Amino acid sequence: MHIGVPREVVPGETRVALTPDEVRALAYEGHQVAVEYGAGDRAGHSDDAYLAAGAVPGTRADAFGADIVLQVHLAGAGGTMPGDAAEEDLALTRPSAVLVGLANPLSHPEPVRRLADNEVTAFSLDLLPRITRAQAMDVLSSQSAVAGYRAALIAAERLDKMLPMTTTAAGTLAPARVLVLGAGVAGLQAIATARRLGAVVRAYDIRAAAREQVESVGGVFVDLPLDTSSAEGAGGYAQAQHEEFYARQREVLGNEVAAADIVIATAQVPGRPAPVLVTEEMVRAMRPGSVVVDAAAAQGGNCAVSVADDTVVLAGVSVTAPTNLPAGAPAHASRLFARNIANFTRHLLDADGPRLDSDDPIIRDTLLTGAGRVVHPHVRELLGLDSAAEAGAPQAVTAANAVTAERS
Repeated sequence: MHIGVPREVVPGETRVALTPDEVRALAYEGHQVAVEYGAGDRAGHSDDAYLAAGAVPGTRADAFGADIVLQVHLAGAGGTMPGDAAEEDLALTRPSAVLVGLANPLSHPEPVRRLADNEVTAFSLDLLPRITRAQAMDVLSSQSAVAGYRAALIAAERLDKMLPMTTTAAGTLAPARVLVLGAGVAGLQAIATARRLGAVVRAYDIRAAAREQVESVGGVFVDLPLDTSSAEGAGGYAQAQHEEFYARQREVLGNEVAAADIVIATAQVPGRPAPVLVTEEMVRAMRPGSVVVDAAAAQGGNCAVSVADDTVVLAGVSVTAPTNLPAGAPAHASRLFARNIANFTRHLLDADGPRLDSDDPIIRDTLLTGAGRVVHPHVRELLGLDSAAEAGAPQAVTAANAVTAERS
């Protein structure tokens, strides 16, 4: 197959969908890879490195003219790409092309219509099921690990204290106190990083199963007097709760937040705005010089005073809300992302092209569009289209297969 890798145009994005190592492996397997000039520059990969790996450096049109286009952010989807750039990219894309990347369709479903209108077959890796076979393709987990690490470093840099306990002739300095809200992949990495830096770390998650994970990376799990029996949803993700629960949660979290030098908030619910866990009053109760890093800012934020991609200082407390933490470590973030997306591509392809199998949950759950239609049932529901039964996956996959057969 002919695979294209365009340069990312989302503001602040430094990652690239494929690194030279993954290009080399795909080229060895018989694929032709076209990489747009400069696509890997911000991740430390030169055009010469791609050329040496077997890629064909070319224009943006060359990359989008491929059979399969691999991106960090899908063209025209996700709510992050400038509208003009998205339209230009879609104009370069062949109607029969397969696009693979991140689209965030449960939070931003409307742009998916544009992908369908362009008659591309689009896959969103945000929707990858949490099953054993999909672990090697799980971009959300790999990028969340980078995000948690970066969140801890940003917090440590902004704090007016050192994190480890330090003994000197002038006296002993107590270790900094860190509170991590949310113990998913990002939260666990934040805990582990803050512990390695010497802080005392406490962590809270509404999922009871998170206790063992928090303790395994050196954190102390915070027990709150709340009923969390319905807290865990499908795939181990946190389940959205009613507002009364969140109000009570904020009430009992107040003392924990006030006692912390650093709060790192990572709590998210798939397809829903991030729950507000830290109110303005809670921020004001923190010691001046303390820090809040809202790692859930891309989904609306866990802190009420957060401003996306900005820092707000309130009562001496610094509240920073980065929306793309992995972009702060593009070399390793790209390496992980590239391995994930290359593994998904291998899973998708067989000798005759894309294998659009409706019985395979990896393919079925990530398929957004095919044959000019939005086919993902949940996205169709969000868009107010016809029922999932009428747009069932077998019909969608059959239509997409027809496109594949026509292309070949």
